Order: sequence, then C-alpha cells, then structure tokens
Amino acid sequence: MSYKTLMVHLDSSKRANTRVSLALKLARSFGSHLYGVFAAFEPHPREFYVMAGTADYYDAHRKLRAEQRGAIERLFRAELARAQIVGTLVDADTDTDPVALLMRHSRSADLTIIGQADPDDPETFVADHFAETVVLGAGGPVLLVPNTGHFETVGTRVLIGWNGSREAARAVHDAIPFIVSAAHVTIAASSTTFAPAPSQTSCSELAAMLARHGATSVDIARFDRRAAETTGDALLNYAIDGGFDLLVMGAYGHARLQELVLGGATRSILLTATLPVLMSH
Repeated sequence: MSYKTLMVHLDSSKRANTRVSLALKLARSFGSHLYGVFAAFEPHPREFYVMAGTADYYDAHRKLRAEQRGAIERLFRAELARAQIVGTLVDADTDTDPVALLMRHSRSADLTIIGQADPDDPETFVADHFAETVVLGAGGPVLLVPNTGHFETVGTRVLIGWNGSREAARAVHDAIPFIVSAAHVTIAASSTTFAPAPSQTSCSELAAMLARHGATSVDIARFDRRAAETTGDALLNYAIDGGFDLLVMGAYGHARLQELVLGGATRSILLTATLPVLMSH
C-alpha cells in the first residue's frame, strides 16, 4: 500500500508555499502523482449586486482572485518541474463552490493535504468549518499542515492516538504508508478518572498488526491526562515532548455537533496542532 495519488489544496495564503513544498516531498517519497486544486472563498455576487454601488467591488475582487490564483498556479507548475514530480493542476471552475470542488477531487486521491486555519491570515478562510468538512467528506485520509513551523521530515516518528474506536482504526490503516517507513511508532493510549484507556490487549494487537505490515519499531505508551485537559491537548503535548513529526488519529468519534458545541479532540487538534496530523473519519 502506498499513496500513489496526492492532492494538495492551493490558495493565496502565506503558508501556501510551505504546503506545496511538503506535498512535493511526500510525492517524491511515495512516488506519487500530485494534483493541485485551487479553492478560495468566493462571495456570492448577489451579496454585492443587491446593494447599490457595490458591483464594482465584486468585479475588483474577481480580478484580484484571478491574479492570486494565477500566481500560485504558476508557482505550483514551476515547483513540479524543479522537483521533477509528475503532477496535474486542476482547472479552477470559478462558478463551482470551492468546498464542493475540493471535495470532489479529494475522493480520487489517496491522501488530501490541507492547511490549518489562521485567524491572522484571512486568505486561509475558505468556508465555515472548512477543515472539518473536508475531513468528514473526503472519503480518505486528510493531512493537516499547521499554520506555523517548517517540517523537514514528516512521518519519521509517528504518534498514534489510539482509543480502540472505528475512527482510530480507520486512521491507522490509512496511515500505513507512513507507519511502515517510520523509524519509530508509538501507540498512545490516554485515560482519565472517568474515561479508561483502551485495554493492553487492544494496544498489543494493534502493535502486532503494524509489525506484520513491516513496522520495525513500535511501542505502547499509556498515560493519564487531567480531567480538565482534552484528549487533543494531551496528545499534542505528548507529541511535542516526544519529538514526533506526525500525529495519526481518528476524527469525530462523537457526533460532530457535540464536538463543535462542547469541544473535543478533533476540534482542538484542528485549531491548535503544531505538527502535521493525519486524520480519518
């Protein structure tokens, strides 16, 4: 198993170059075909034309967006050529909803690469709950690239957030190409007073399965987290302390509305991750 088709989200944000560079590294490592899809926020023209005197603003926005799209697309083509990676730039359909466009192409990719929202960079905004929507609807694994930091390596030290759920199992299977090539893999099982960690048997069976796939160094870490600390925060802290460069976890084991309202591991990771995260639902 490998990621033979990668898809990277292109936009006009400050971190677009970092995301493209990471996608190129992964494409080279896995021998992948790399698709680039530009998707950015597009206001509906009705919102402008219903107010007198705003039509010119909409036309100016469309012109600016076309220039931005052209710049990142030229960069993408140049980087493909420089890296000698086989890839395709998907023609942007300005009349299609950007989220729908990205989702449609993600479903024919083995791995979809997107960026983290950045409140200090409005160009990262595509739609409300964009990252959550992609994770839930892509149909395959999604790699979230944080909005800060540079990542020379991704997947040499892999941390698996394991709770025995279907979503966690899906993420592990989707991350096999990273896991089998990693120098070290840790299965992390956390618990609180009110939420016990998955059994040792569950963790050991997962480790054995990964070893059969070819993972050469797998260990199990069981740790307690504070009741006031989310699972997401606990995993991120453990990952940072342990020098991991990829976190693998299931997304939305609880109802999405429950996580959006009350918070949860998926939500906190999407907002605060400081290392690349592979998520599956």
